[in-house]
Amino acid sequence: MATTNPTAERTSTHVLEFDLGENRYCVDIGYVAEIVNTDELTEIPNTPDHIEGVMDLRGETAKIVNLRTIFGDEAGTTLGDRIIVFKRKRDSNERIGWLADEVHQVQELQTDIVDTSVNGSGIAGIVRREEEFVLWIDPTDVRV
Repeated sequence: MATTNPTAERTSTHVLEFDLGENRYCVDIGYVAEIVNTDELTEIPNTPDHIEGVMDLRGETAKIVNLRTIFGDEAGTTLGDRIIVFKRKRDSNERIGWLADEVHQVQELQTDIVDTSVNGSGIAGIVRREEEFVLWIDPTDVRV
C-alpha cells in the first residue's frame, strides 16, 4: 500500500514582507526589482490621489504610489520612508514604487496556507501567522 507525504504536494514561493501603518503585507519577490530610500518626489498635477509623484531611479522615471490611499487606510498621515520598486508585470520594463513604512525580510511562504477566498482589489490572499495576518498583494491586480 502506497502512502503519500502531504508535504510533498506543498508548493512555496518567496515573498517580501513590509508594513503600512499597523498592517503587514507581502508581495511575491519575483516582482521586486529593488528597495530604495524615499528621495525627493516630484508631484504631478491632476493625477489621482494615490499617485504621490515620480522620482528618478538611475535615469529612469518611476511612478510612486501610496497603497494606503488605494486600500482606504488613511490612518497614517506621514509618507513611508522606503520604496519598494518593482516591475508591474514580470515581462515589463515599467517601474512603479510603493511607499512602505518598514520593509522586512524575504520569507518562504507555503502557498497551501494562503486563504484565497478574499475578494479585494489587489489582495491575492491572507496568511495567518501566529497572532497576525499578512495580506498578500498581487501587484498586477492593484489598479494604479
